[in-house]
Amino acid sequence: MRAVRDDILNGRLTPGSQLGFADLAARYDASTGVLREVLPRLVEQGLATTQAQLGYRVVEVSVEDLVHLTEARVAIETQVLGQSIREGDLDWESSVVAAHHRLTQLATLDVEGEINHEWLDAHRRFHQVLLEGCPSLRLREVAERLRDVSEVYRCWSVRNTEHLKRRDEEHARLTDLAVKRDIDGAKQVLADHITKTTDLLLEAQLRSAPAT
Repeated sequence: MRAVRDDILNGRLTPGSQLGFADLAARYDASTGVLREVLPRLVEQGLATTQAQLGYRVVEVSVEDLVHLTEARVAIETQVLGQSIREGDLDWESSVVAAHHRLTQLATLDVEGEINHEWLDAHRRFHQVLLEGCPSLRLREVAERLRDVSEVYRCWSVRNTEHLKRRDEEHARLTDLAVKRDIDGAKQVLADHITKTTDLLLEAQLRSAPAT
């Protein structure tokens, strides 16, 4: 059931919040049977947790987990990207260019200053397409799962126009290097792209933490 997954990734179901059957059934007009299938899948994807007596919850966030998640993403995603650039065909190149073009045509923020959900979908799709030239479905699945879990950390994000501009420039650079088949350059830009975003999230969390 995609709606539950999307609401977790887009912050409408907050980290650590309970995923009770009754609440979810009312929210999504879904049967208990459907939810019993959906929630274990979210656990498998790393977006939810389950404990005896406590039930299902949206995955928690923490500084330590974000640091470890970032290390894993850099290691896996750069490896997959390298294989994707090496093995991707002309159709893959065209898909990368098209996905980047769509991303550039959408505003990151909506009129209320919130993240534009169409942009979020296009952003997720752009990074998926970059990796789709990799012949290993297993590696792509791991990379996608790690990226999805990282999206939960948007609850720490801040509206920073300098950050948005930097991110746009890196997307353009990734596209250019992928099409030029510059594996080393693209892997370095992707690694920087991931770690810089994490650094900004950690800075935002530090600023928002209550004084002791």
